[in-house]
Amino acid sequence: MASSIPGEPPSNIRILTLNCWGLKYLATYRHERLSEIGRQLALASPPPEIVGLQECWTQQDYESIRNQTQHILPYGKYYFGGIFGAGLAILSRWPIEESTMYAYPLNGRPTAFFRGDWFVGKGVACARVRFGPGTADVAEVFCTHLHAPYEREPHDSYLCHRTAQAWEISKLMRGAAERGHLVIGLGDFNMLPSSFAHRLITAQSPVRDVWRELHPDSSVGAAIDAVERARNRPIPSAEFNLAENGATCDGAFNTWRWSKALRKSLEKGEDVVIDNNVSDPRGKRLDYIFIGDGGYAPDFPQPRWSVESVCVGMTQRHPTLRCSLSDHFSVEAIITCSSSSNPASVSSHPPDPAPSLPHSPALHKTTSTPVSPNAALSPETYDHITDMIHTYVLRERSQRRWRLAHFLVSLVVSIGCMVGVWWVGSRTYIGFILILVSTLNFGAGILDGLIGGLFVSSELRALKEFEWEVRNARRLVVAAENDAGRTGAGAVSGSERKKVE
Repeated sequence: MASSIPGEPPSNIRILTLNCWGLKYLATYRHERLSEIGRQLALASPPPEIVGLQECWTQQDYESIRNQTQHILPYGKYYFGGIFGAGLAILSRWPIEESTMYAYPLNGRPTAFFRGDWFVGKGVACARVRFGPGTADVAEVFCTHLHAPYEREPHDSYLCHRTAQAWEISKLMRGAAERGHLVIGLGDFNMLPSSFAHRLITAQSPVRDVWRELHPDSSVGAAIDAVERARNRPIPSAEFNLAENGATCDGAFNTWRWSKALRKSLEKGEDVVIDNNVSDPRGKRLDYIFIGDGGYAPDFPQPRWSVESVCVGMTQRHPTLRCSLSDHFSVEAIITCSSSSNPASVSSHPPDPAPSLPHSPALHKTTSTPVSPNAALSPETYDHITDMIHTYVLRERSQRRWRLAHFLVSLVVSIGCMVGVWWVGSRTYIGFILILVSTLNFGAGILDGLIGGLFVSSELRALKEFEWEVRNARRLVVAAENDAGRTGAGAVSGSERKKVE
């Protein structure tokens, strides 16, 4: 094996995350594109040292990438989960000591079979990577793919699911930081930098968005999004979107977002070139690298790891097919470890506060020291999450009632059809029609009965667990603030809470 635990920990780590768009049977040129992704990783100079992949759905594609990168990334793990797989993989230069596939308790609706989020078992691929001999020379890597947005916030019907998933991964990352380990969060988070999920992750866990660290004035959404239009910035060029805004998805350079006419030109062998200065109103950032270590001051030392550089990568096209390697570009970063815990060693570019979404309250930190892994936000923020849960629960309970009612009606209709067959006889065409109607009707009724009686009930129970955690965190914050007020420890009013990104 080309690499093992070094005698001394590295002073910097090169990280890469990429959504490969490797949907089995559905993604065009899947095998050819993923094979080329593996080749490009192998040719990278200097090579990445920790890689997180999403939508790598088949083990065949994973093994192709793994075999090509064995000399630079000798350790790897392909994660299994859900009905059709999790699509997650982690590759590393250093040994993986432990790994876990953590499934999100809330993960889409089984009724939306055409979207598939529920079937693929979204979750967090967790790997503990040892990059040095010391007890603290450990990176806990979390690779994830959050639930896809199908509407714009705040009207996204899956916002509750994505919020719950952001809550879960932030708990995992905070726990790793409190163990004194380097935290690396990777993945397609399916969220804008201005989204509630992004602000929840960066508020509830001591991690930083590496792009915002070095590009604090970067866009908070696509140029066509209301939250970005509110900043009154000109529509960016395709080149600016890559270099400054970190747009990994829907950009003008990605061939899978081109018009049908341009894609047909590629298929005919024409080398279509996009001008760097072309307007790019749809490019946005959905893929992220989060890093953190040290927990929250004053209980933990200042972070030692800072962001040295970050860029959008994997923008090259397939050498023969001339298409983009994926419908996303990668995010690549280099983080550097300082031997000093001096705060000046950490990046001096704090991110700008992200604007609040319409009808969404500002996200606030609590004014007291967090007393539990979840108690880092203000009571108002927890109330907002609770209201979101209640709204979604009402919707799902209504869905369950209708589906169970359909099951009962289908049972009655099937019995009626059987009685009709008994009266008219099975040898006439009317009998055949009644049997067919009974079979199809009862099949649909059983499916709705299973969804309403089992799957939706399971989702409602997961929502109850989520609500309990949120309410418990709120109770701890209120108790801590009351104690601080009684002891004169500098409690401040809610209006003085600092808004965080």
